[in-house]
Amino acid sequence: MQTIAMIGSGAIGQAVAGYLAGHPDVDIAVAIAGPGGDARTRAAFGEAVDVVGNVDEIAMRVDLAVDCAGHAALRQHGAALLSRGIDLVSVSSGALADAVLYDRLAAAARLGGSQLRIASGAIGALDALSAASIGALQRVTYRGRKPPQGWRGSPAESKLDLDSLAEATVHYSGSARNAALQYPRNANVAASVALAGIGFDDTVVELIADPAVARNIHEIVAEGDFGRLEFRIDGDSLPGNPRSSAITAMSVVREILNPASPIVI
Repeated sequence: MQTIAMIGSGAIGQAVAGYLAGHPDVDIAVAIAGPGGDARTRAAFGEAVDVVGNVDEIAMRVDLAVDCAGHAALRQHGAALLSRGIDLVSVSSGALADAVLYDRLAAAARLGGSQLRIASGAIGALDALSAASIGALQRVTYRGRKPPQGWRGSPAESKLDLDSLAEATVHYSGSARNAALQYPRNANVAASVALAGIGFDDTVVELIADPAVARNIHEIVAEGDFGRLEFRIDGDSLPGNPRSSAITAMSVVREILNPASPIVI
């Protein structure tokens, strides 16, 4: 039985809890909540969950922590969990574009003998891209296309009239590092592609608002010693959250279940 500490009770956290409900090998026993978030956290994970405000308040043994809360939560709690020897699964790969945070989390993981495991999130083909990086990668491009409403709360709002957009429009073109830093709620996929491939500064990113699509579309094109890779996924959003793909929550659940599985792919 894995004892889990959850961070984040929003759409992704609730979906993860739903998939794991009743699973014989997983117990969501602890949840870290922000100020005033106790009621929402208990509603998401059950009345039996031990709600705490920070890592130091966790009194029981925890096998794995799961971050579904975003960049700020990884900054606040990541190093404390890792240095305590608790492996951490996170969807907040974009936060690692901050080189200082990256180094701090890596040092904490080495100190605690733990791992920060980035869930694949809304994208696929990261296994192939990561394998290809063992050789030489010459080019990696990530293109993220969402309906205009999927870019609400991002810098796209100041660049485009999302309500009256008539055609597909690129509102960001540049490095994965700048994409992740400028679009903290929308560019985790770009960051994951960068981490798997040729890094934040050499990965090319395009972010597109497209009124002709109804799903979140993610594409990778890569070339290197291995050959050429093209990948595309058209992902449905989580109910009530057009910024997040449903498969993001599924990828977190897969990361949670893998350690207990007798055969892993």
